[in-house]
Amino acid sequence: MRTLSLLLLMAASLRTTGPAVNLPSAVLEDKIRGGLLGQILGDLNGLAHENKYILEPGKVERYVPALPDGAWTDDDTDIEWIYLVEMERSKTLLLPPQRIAELWKRHINRRIWCSHKYLRQLIELGIEPPLTGSVHVNPWAGFNLSGQFVSESWGLIAPGMPRTAAKTAVHYIHTSVDLEPIQSAQMFSSMISVAFLNSDIDRILDAGAAAVDAKSEMRRIVDDVRRWHHENPSDWKATRRLIQQKYSIHPERVYLLDMNGVKLNGACTIAALLYGKGDFIETLQHAFNFGWDADNNGATAGTIIGVTKGYKWMMAQGWKIQDKFRNTSRDELPDESITRYGDRLIALAGQNIREQGGQAPASGKGEYRIVTQPAANLEKLANAGQQLAALQREWAAQIEAGVRRPESTQHAARAAYLAIALDTATGHSAKYPDGWRNALAALSGYLGVMQALFYESAGDAGEPLRQRALAAGLVAPPKNAKK
Repeated sequence: MRTLSLLLLMAASLRTTGPAVNLPSAVLEDKIRGGLLGQILGDLNGLAHENKYILEPGKVERYVPALPDGAWTDDDTDIEWIYLVEMERSKTLLLPPQRIAELWKRHINRRIWCSHKYLRQLIELGIEPPLTGSVHVNPWAGFNLSGQFVSESWGLIAPGMPRTAAKTAVHYIHTSVDLEPIQSAQMFSSMISVAFLNSDIDRILDAGAAAVDAKSEMRRIVDDVRRWHHENPSDWKATRRLIQQKYSIHPERVYLLDMNGVKLNGACTIAALLYGKGDFIETLQHAFNFGWDADNNGATAGTIIGVTKGYKWMMAQGWKIQDKFRNTSRDELPDESITRYGDRLIALAGQNIREQGGQAPASGKGEYRIVTQPAANLEKLANAGQQLAALQREWAAQIEAGVRRPESTQHAARAAYLAIALDTATGHSAKYPDGWRNALAALSGYLGVMQALFYESAGDAGEPLRQRALAAGLVAPPKNAKK
């Protein structure tokens, strides 16, 4: 039966559209609001469990969803939030890269970590998306979890349209990540999109599998976790051990690349959905107990089950939830309510449905007509070597100009950083020794970039980058030097 299901899914994926379906506006909008509330609950209720259960699983035996004082901004929701506010204002679903960079400079200046913190400094150099998320420029980009936790909204505004969800996810998430995390973004955004029309977890996971490159490790993760669940249907701890043994980089110790990576956490999210069996509380409780970055995993799983259950069902459970969404982290944006946040998603979903050939009621009453789409992989897993060669060709002239005759200090600093990152510094320093010294001096003046480069670049990509910087003549600043 599973083989037949996958064959049918593969045949469907050859088509770009499926049948049109009609959904009453009350049903569609209830599912959008349910997905949002599920995301927020998984995130904020999961914070107490974030990175608490690493070597051993959690022991959460009772969980009651609650937001008695309302919600607040956290990076699992507020990165998407700044995009959604601008998307609604400008009525533009795919904001241009320059505008994305402007939004980061204006709104995102604190309470960011890892790849987000690093890319924020790259923007100061005038580097814009998607280069800010290139694995060759941002050392977090090859594994960072933002490929998952900045994916939920793109499924919520593309109900029944997983290709559109994946396309939107790729567009925005390339701001911070690359390679396997891009596959993760396509997978989870597609799963959320499909959950609007099908509540069966296996069918939702089929869509997730179809949305990733068959050669990617994310695809193997889906297959492995489903098999382990089948072999251990009543023993989630056995599946956790198998996940830890195969997908943890260092299963015997606490390790940043495990806690912050899409592979291990993606596996835990899939497992939580399978062992949760469509029950909201059971799913989130498993997401917390599987551990590692539990709040992000809870948010993604909570979004999917929230869509299937709907907002009215969730609010009827008697959970203490106050309709607030307080802005505690994003500059120049107001407080708002969970309801208003949902309104933004609903407005953008209607625009998306219309732009994809469907219909949305102007008054908010009536029916949405959605031209459905089969899930499919839109962006293949990139070849890192080919990427590097292409970037070296693309930026060669601009780097040389920034070293030889810069237009500004920023231009020179950007040239020096990109020459180091793209491994072309030796040629430029030999050809233009005075210009290269000046470019290094300009880069040294960007203290936030220097701190990120020397002290906040993690993983296998971080150390080679630092070594290239030192070899090129850049001097490490004191740690925590002020901007």
